[in-house]
Amino acid sequence: MTDNIDRTTRALLLATVAAAVAALGTLAFVTDAPAYAGTASATCANCHVMDSMYENHYHAAHQSWTECADCHLPHDNLVDYYFEKGRQGMHDVYVFGTGQTPELIRLGDHSGTIVQHNCIRCHEEAVEAIMAGAQPFGRRCWECHRSSAHGGRGASDAPYQDSSLYPAE
Repeated sequence: MTDNIDRTTRALLLATVAAAVAALGTLAFVTDAPAYAGTASATCANCHVMDSMYENHYHAAHQSWTECADCHLPHDNLVDYYFEKGRQGMHDVYVFGTGQTPELIRLGDHSGTIVQHNCIRCHEEAVEAIMAGAQPFGRRCWECHRSSAHGGRGASDAPYQDSSLYPAE
């Protein structure tokens, strides 16, 4: 009798594990989960609330050579990069999933520090020239260069309406 219970328990456990693997595999396939480990800006635009940011970035000066991750994630090392990618992703899932998405999405202090560091990282020569001049310090790059990353509208809630122009990625 005990041998029968062990077989039943093992079969039930195996069926449970198989069902869990199938469910997670389906979820990963349907949501294109592996794409979130990459850097394509189109992946960031999978959430409809990011449409205007993606649209504006597509029409901005940096579009030709940057992805969202180039500005919005730290690049000191892979641990920091993927930790922050996970932190931001889970924050976004929580905010969007609980219906707490703000009307206008703006950078928080933590994300602003990352973006500022990346502006300086990519434009080091220009920043050095500015720092040698009479420029007042303590401002963020986008205070003067608002249209550089997200176009003239600065990631407003009223995006350009020509999404047919950008390629499907």
